[in-house]
Amino acid sequence: MMIRKLLIALFTGFLTLWYAQETNNLLSLPNPIEFDGTEFFLARAKQRSKTLFQQQYIPKDETIEHFDQILDFSYFNKEIDIRLAVKQKVEMVQARQKEDKYAKVNVSESPDETEFIVDFIISEAPEKGDSFAEYNVFRFKSYDNGTQKSFLMFSYAKRIYGDLKSASKILSKQRDRIMTQVIEYKIPEIKVPGTSGK
Repeated sequence: MMIRKLLIALFTGFLTLWYAQETNNLLSLPNPIEFDGTEFFLARAKQRSKTLFQQQYIPKDETIEHFDQILDFSYFNKEIDIRLAVKQKVEMVQARQKEDKYAKVNVSESPDETEFIVDFIISEAPEKGDSFAEYNVFRFKSYDNGTQKSFLMFSYAKRIYGDLKSASKILSKQRDRIMTQVIEYKIPEIKVPGTSGK
């Protein structure tokens, strides 16, 4: 039940933000990280439970509160049912479709069935602040090094602020290129102090 709650918390996407900034490199990842020709810098890191570690990276001069692009590494140092995680992510986006007419979601599976991709568009029109459409690509990956099983959700999000219809169309046209970048991205080795890591 606790794992389910943690997954649901993560699956609210990047709309829910942390306010206490912590920038310790909990996963021993590079900093900065280069992705799609852009350098991303560690902006936030947090151990959300005994088994869940999360780090977020944004380009220079952007902020967590108002970003254009963000990378997220959410790492569990225990086994997670990958199909259940994918299912819950899809269901959360589908639930948004009742109130978000731009929300749509797709699922892809690797040929060897070891990885899944969930990509989706959502939109937000807050009472305060700018409206935006956001395209997310979540890459779900399980690890087993023989002594420990672990699970990673690597994700990338891109936002366009302003008119939601126009922003959604622009993001839809960029879908194939962004998905390819996420799928082909070589995930760095993850090491959590005090564990055997990835």
